[in-house]
Amino acid sequence: MGGLYWFDVATAVTEVKRDKLANSVGIVQTQTVRLFDRPGDELRLECGRTLAPVDVAYETYGTLNAERTNAVLICHALTGDAHVAGWHSETDRKPGWWDIMVGPGKGIDTHRYFVICSNVLGGCRGTTGPSCINPATGRPWGLDFPVITIEDMVKVQKRLVEHLGIRRLLCVTGGSMGGMQVLEWTVRYPEAVASAIPIATTARLNAQSIAFDAVGRSAILADPNYANGQYHQGPSPDRGLAIARMVGHITYLSEQGMHEKFGRQLRNADTYKYDFTSEFSVETYLDHQGRIFVERFDANSYLYITKAVDYYDLGAQRGSVEAAFKNVQARFLVISFSSDWLFTSPQSRQIVDALLANDKDVSYSEVNSRYGHDAFLLEPEVLGRLIGGFLARVEGRPVLQDSQDLHPYRQKPDVESAWRRRRIDYERIEDLIARGSRVLDLGCGRGILLSLLQQRKQVDGLGVEVVQADLCECIDRGLRVLDLDIETELGSFATGAYDYVILAHTLQTLTRPDRVLREMLRVGRQGIVSFPNFAYWRSRWQMAVGRAPVTETLPYRWYNTPNRHFLSIADFEDFCRDNGIRISRRLPLIEGHRGAIHLLPNLRASEAIFVISNHG
Repeated sequence: MGGLYWFDVATAVTEVKRDKLANSVGIVQTQTVRLFDRPGDELRLECGRTLAPVDVAYETYGTLNAERTNAVLICHALTGDAHVAGWHSETDRKPGWWDIMVGPGKGIDTHRYFVICSNVLGGCRGTTGPSCINPATGRPWGLDFPVITIEDMVKVQKRLVEHLGIRRLLCVTGGSMGGMQVLEWTVRYPEAVASAIPIATTARLNAQSIAFDAVGRSAILADPNYANGQYHQGPSPDRGLAIARMVGHITYLSEQGMHEKFGRQLRNADTYKYDFTSEFSVETYLDHQGRIFVERFDANSYLYITKAVDYYDLGAQRGSVEAAFKNVQARFLVISFSSDWLFTSPQSRQIVDALLANDKDVSYSEVNSRYGHDAFLLEPEVLGRLIGGFLARVEGRPVLQDSQDLHPYRQKPDVESAWRRRRIDYERIEDLIARGSRVLDLGCGRGILLSLLQQRKQVDGLGVEVVQADLCECIDRGLRVLDLDIETELGSFATGAYDYVILAHTLQTLTRPDRVLREMLRVGRQGIVSFPNFAYWRSRWQMAVGRAPVTETLPYRWYNTPNRHFLSIADFEDFCRDNGIRISRRLPLIEGHRGAIHLLPNLRASEAIFVISNHG
């Protein structure tokens, strides 16, 4: 029995190891390279000092192709390191910090890409930093280490990439502070970056974020064990560093997430103790985060890196963020999270707006998440799909290439089957668009029309969509798409920026369609609007017998319709006349007829397309 027991245990352990390594890059090693080590070749820092040599700890995954064109650089956040994915040993409790995103078949697929990540300059996980030995003194640098910046970190990364024999990166990506490095890469080395994915980041910290960093640094500096930064021969300033981590960790969470996880629950107690020990679950959680943090991080590195984050201002020396992006060559996918209150979605949209002002290739998604700033580490499904689809587009191989599919509701079972037929307005809109024109599609849905126009008319197209699943499908189709509210955020687009602005079967869903129509005619030379005709004879008949209409173009039931307004062809014509809008073409349509309906169109047409513009 004993032998059989141990055989079963060994088998179970083997199975656990196999499960651990499945869908993973497996066992990996951190490598170290010495850079800036030749006479006269020193790293010139933004503070005015020089540093040499510089040791850099890094890891790589996947295989660099013969052309050296498939390299993806990942930039880590404040307390990260080079260990992105896989395991250092079979006994490790956790894999790399972004293992959910990097590996075979994942968002950053190591079967396709050669992935690189290095510990930042000033770090404490193998790259030269304040805990390393100062060659001039033989002691740890401590506060004698020069103040470093995000720019300095990127300079070191560039030298590492060159050391690996790579001239141009397919993509640079990273979250939080890593996103700042991504932005700096694109403006400092525009020719070296094909695409960029900055996640949950900002072009510069606001006062609130700087304040949180300042509190953390103050906690470290006030620790009696700090010893002016030379604590390596004695007790470490663990209490100060733990408090800094606790303060920082609060900013990584969200109110909703903290409420769901902790609420006001007490830890292992039913009543208050009436003392000052940690009682609430959220208190003990933060205590735990502080304790485990001091085991892996250095207090001086925390000071230096947070200061680098505070100093970073993409536009400060370049005139503005908009001016900074003037010469970038990379395609961008900017990602933010709805509950992130550290680096908010409006801060990401400032980056997007600056790129749009320079007419750069940019897509944007605000991912709905309850995880706050840490969501970039905890939302693998949505993030993986966005990143994977975007990288496929950069390579010129969209995940979806079925633009012939004109069935926008085929995956929505709550919609009447009668609407699961060809979108006749799409076919007619295609006829109205000039080849090679600039097109903005508002409420572009799954991107079917825009994909059709790009393939058949070679348009320069951009979509706007707020439904997350539809936006992901647009990315999969290789489209540029922005997660913007068309009722409030069209101000991001310059006047006259597009030849055509399309509003296809979206007008009736808007709260204030009049305002959106005015904005679309500001942004585009012409507007193309399609909508279901509520005065269609089938709708009239159903109303006459006391039923809410359900037709080919009004497929929803009364209880699940997204429609707010029920207009007719005549109503829209009256609106245009009253608001000084010129109608250059009118196409009343009905299923089964190729051409427009001319006889009694307000009665016989199920939908209509109008081409409109401002008078004059």
